[in-house]
Amino acid sequence: MESNLLLTRLFNAVTKNPFRFVHFPLILYWTFILIMTSIPIDKIPKYFDAQDKMVHFIAYFFLGVLFQLSNRIQKKVEFIRHNSVIVSILVITLYAAFDELHQLFIPGRYCDFYDWLFDCCGGITGILLMNSMSKKII
Repeated sequence: MESNLLLTRLFNAVTKNPFRFVHFPLILYWTFILIMTSIPIDKIPKYFDAQDKMVHFIAYFFLGVLFQLSNRIQKKVEFIRHNSVIVSILVITLYAAFDELHQLFIPGRYCDFYDWLFDCCGGITGILLMNSMSKKII
């Protein structure tokens, strides 16, 4: 019961200032992902290689959480708010494909179907988790 109260207070704070707590962090995080995937392979520390698929999953998990929350609390487009899960999954899946394709132009990088798959799985997991949590509160 206390966790629901805590989540309710958190969501109330977020909905009072969505740009500060959701939209701006989403912009920063999405930019961070784009920058990281644009770095040539020889400039990336080697320890990222060992857990490559997990890094993809986690990166897109948090992107999915932020994007779903952003769509769910925005008030400008009713269609997006009411269909936030479908819109979020579609956008994250398409962006993941774009992200993999753009790496064809980065030295030492390549387009990998399994990276895209882990991106999508992480994003969808984050979207569904955030949707489940926000349905209880919003």
